[in-house]
Amino acid sequence: MRNFWSLAVLGFAIAWVNNYLIPDFWALQSQPAVAVVDRQTEARGPDVAAESIGDSENREPKNKQSVSSFLRLFQDLNNIPEIPYSQLLEVLARRPDSENTARETAILPEDIARFEKIVQYAKQENLPDRPIGQIIQAIGDKFLGKPYVEGLLDKSGEEKLIVTLNKFDCVLFVETVLAISRGVAVKDYDYQNFVNRIEEQRYLNGKMNGYCSRLHYFSEWIKDNQKRQTVENITAQLGGVPMNKTLNFMSQHRSSYPQMVKDEATYQCIVSQEAELAKTTVNYIPTNRIKSIYSQLKPGDIVAVATDVKGLDVTHTGFVYRNADGNLGLIHASPAGAVTVAYDLQRYISRVESAIGIVVARAKTPNPIRS
Repeated sequence: MRNFWSLAVLGFAIAWVNNYLIPDFWALQSQPAVAVVDRQTEARGPDVAAESIGDSENREPKNKQSVSSFLRLFQDLNNIPEIPYSQLLEVLARRPDSENTARETAILPEDIARFEKIVQYAKQENLPDRPIGQIIQAIGDKFLGKPYVEGLLDKSGEEKLIVTLNKFDCVLFVETVLAISRGVAVKDYDYQNFVNRIEEQRYLNGKMNGYCSRLHYFSEWIKDNQKRQTVENITAQLGGVPMNKTLNFMSQHRSSYPQMVKDEATYQCIVSQEAELAKTTVNYIPTNRIKSIYSQLKPGDIVAVATDVKGLDVTHTGFVYRNADGNLGLIHASPAGAVTVAYDLQRYISRVESAIGIVVARAKTPNPIRS
C-alpha cells in the first residue's frame, strides 16, 4: 500500500514540475529583472521597487528554491503516512479549474471607505427607522453626481463579481443602492454582506456561475429577485398590459456579445434562458398612463423603461424619486453622464428613444437578521 502512495505522490510531483516549475523557470529566463518585483512592492512606490530590483541578484533564484523543494520531496517519499481515499479525492477536487474555485470578486479598496461613510450617514439619519423605499431614496441621494460608465460588468473576459461605489451604469446603480438599503433596513452594516447581496441580486438563483448566470434581461432580473422575496413586480397591479413580444435580442445579436462569440456553450445557455423567459408574461404601463398612477407609486420603487426594440424588454432603469414639492421623478445613472434626478417621471420616459412605458417593481422589507 505504501508503494502505491509513493507512486501517487511521484505522479503529483511530475505534474507539479510540468505545470509550475518548468514554466516558471523558462519565464524567469525570458523576463527582464523588473518582472520579479511583486505587487506588494510595486504598491509601496517606485523607489522601493527600484531598490528591490537592485538587490535581486543577491537573492536565491526562484527556480533554485523550487529545485531544492523538489529534491526534498523525494528524500521524504518513503516516510509519507497513508492517506485515506476520501482525503485524496478531496485534494483532487481542489484543481484550479474545478467548479469549487472561489468566486473572483473585483472590488476597489477605496470603496470600502466609501461604504463606511454611507453607513455612518445611515446611522446618523436613523434610516433603519424609515420604510425601505425612503431608505432607497436617501441612499441614492449619496451618489448624485457619480459618473455614468457603460459596460462595467463586461470589462473582463472572465465573469467577475464587480462591485463599485464610485461609477455606475444604470443597472449597477440600482443593484448597489438596493443592496446597501436592504442592509441598512436590518442594521446590517457589514461590507462583505453587502457584497453578498450584490451577488444574490445579480445572478440566477443568487449565485455567480459564469457569464450565463448573470440576469441579463431585466424582466428576468425582476422575476428571479421576486422568487427570493427581494422585490415584488407590481406592474400588473398598477394596470399594466402585456408586452406580447419574444425576448431574444441577445441570441439574435450574438456578434455584439464577445462572451457568446467565442463560446458556443455560453451562447446555447443564453438561448435556453430566453426560451424560459418566453413562458413569462411581461407587463408594462404605457407612457401616456404613467402620470395616472403617481398616487400608487412610492419613492424607491424600481422603474425599468420598456422598449419597442425587437427582442428586448427594457433599455434603462432607475428609482422613483419624490422631489421636495412632492412631484415624482426618476433618480438614475443617466447615459448623459452621471447619477441625476429627472424631475418628472412621465415626461422623462416620453423623451427616451423607443420607450413605450415602464415596468415597476417594489423592494420588499428584508427579514431581520437573527442574532
